[in-house]
Formats: sequence, structure tokens, C-alpha cells
Amino acid sequence: MSHADPRMRRLALIATLAVLLAVAGASFWAWTPDLDRATLEARWLRAPADMVEVAGTPLHVRDDGPRDAPAILLLHGFGASLHGWEPWARELARTWRVVRFDLPGFGLSPPDAGGDYTDARSRALVSGVMDRLGLARATLVGHSMGGRIAWSFAAHEPARVERLVLIAPDGFASEGFRYGEAPRVPAVARVVTVALPRAMVRSSLKSAYVDEGALRDEQVDRYHDLLRAPGARQAILDRMAQLRLEDPVPLLRRIQAPTLLLWGEQDRMIPMSNARDYLEAMPDARLVALPRLGHLPHEEDPERALAPLRAFLEAGSP
Repeated sequence: MSHADPRMRRLALIATLAVLLAVAGASFWAWTPDLDRATLEARWLRAPADMVEVAGTPLHVRDDGPRDAPAILLLHGFGASLHGWEPWARELARTWRVVRFDLPGFGLSPPDAGGDYTDARSRALVSGVMDRLGLARATLVGHSMGGRIAWSFAAHEPARVERLVLIAPDGFASEGFRYGEAPRVPAVARVVTVALPRAMVRSSLKSAYVDEGALRDEQVDRYHDLLRAPGARQAILDRMAQLRLEDPVPLLRRIQAPTLLLWGEQDRMIPMSNARDYLEAMPDARLVALPRLGHLPHEEDPERALAPLRAFLEAGSP
């Protein structure tokens, strides 16, 4: 066996060390530890009384507006929190009682105490929040995943839903999401439990906007902070693994509440073409398209997106 030139061996060793250092440096840059709850609550919890126990698990709940006014319950989407509704809540609370909460594992709500992230569990939490606050009925407003929870609740608990507002709702089968089957969560997705750089969060949010200039640094900071809550990233993976979509049509046909669909015309995540599936299944529904808006209309342009919702609420029906 011939022996390699010592200089070549040194060069190979140096090259190997350089690669290892680069990988280690990238890993160190990407490593994203959890933030402790005290830090998160100091930044994002309005009052200790907003943390309550509902159906056996702690939830972050906000309740604003006149207590004797008609109630509106806002349900956030995947990866979001009740803070995303802040501009709407501030305006709506002048006239309505506005309730919003973080689903377990999102925002300031810790992972579910029983590790249950099914839609049935989410419906029980909606019911539990309403019961705790003494709300027999409410208008439900849900975005994306929260839209699926809202229409599912309206189908199972029609007597408790006054009106229904769905913003780019989730629920129909699509690529990678089949009825009755859990979606395949790739092993690489588990990297987010240890690595979630701010740049990654910003990039993900930008894809939900049409006007990237409308995405403010404080919004990115809020999402990044709350996704680093203790156990949040694992809870997100657990929620994905437990998802079992069922054919929405039979459920949608059971909904009795007048329904408004709000959709950003340039939504790249759940395209507005999906609206026709809902309109075909729900005779008491209508669609309002939002030009030049994407998947987060209530955050990208809160004032413009709120106008059709306010008109719908004030008219009482589509």
C-alpha cells in the first residue's frame, strides 16, 4: 500500500476541520432554545388573571368589551396566537364582547395537559371557554386551522353559534392531507424543536403576505418569541401527527348559522379557489374576496379586512 504525501494529509485534515467548523457554526447559529415562561409572560401576558384552567388544561384567554353585548369568539390559525387579532379586537370591543384564546401549545397556552390535539378536543375547549365565561351563544370567527375548528364546532353545536365567519378556512383534503389519515410529518421537521432562527420565522410569515412591507419587525418578534414557549414546538409536531381530516361536506351541510367567507385573493397557502367547495356545501354562506391580500388579511391590513366582517355583523345575515 502506498503512503499519501504528508502535505496532502495535512490539507485533507484542514479541509475536514473547516467543514466540521462550518457545520458546528451553522448549528450554533440555528440553535434556538426555549424562552422561560417568566420572560414570555413579562412580554406578552396582559394580566395574570388571563391564565385560566379550562377542561383540565391551562389556557391564555382574553375577554374584552361590554359584558352584556353580543359575543364574538376569535380562533387563531396554526402557529399563531390571540395576539394576531389585536387590531380587530380593539375595534370590535367598542360594540361587542370579544373573546379570544390561545389553543394549547400556541401563544401562552402550555401544551395540552393530556397531550390531546384532536379537533374533538379543540371543540371541547371552545365549549369550555364559553361555559366559563357564561356565553350560551356567540359568533365564531376562525382563521385557517381556527376556521376548521369554528365550522366543526358550528356543525356539532349549532345552538351555540349565532353567526360564523371563516377566514381562509382549512378542512378539505389536499396534497399530503387525506381524509382519515394522519399527514406524514417528515423526520427533518423535528429539527424545529432545537433550531428555529428568527430568519426562518420571518421567511414563513412573508409567504403569507402580499405586501411584504406590511410585515413589521414586532410581528416577527412576537411569533418567534411565542413559538419558543416551553414545549410549544413539540406540541406543534404532536398536533400535526394527530390530525385526521374527515369529509367536511356532511358537516358543513348541518351548519345553521349564516356564514361569511373572507379570503385574500392572493392567498398562497390556502387558495381562494377552495371557497367554492364551501359555497357548494353551505347554502347560507357568501364569499367576500379581499384584493391584494394574502393568508393573513387580519394582520396584513386589519382595517380593510375588518370592513366586510363589521358589515356582516351589523346586518345580521349575509
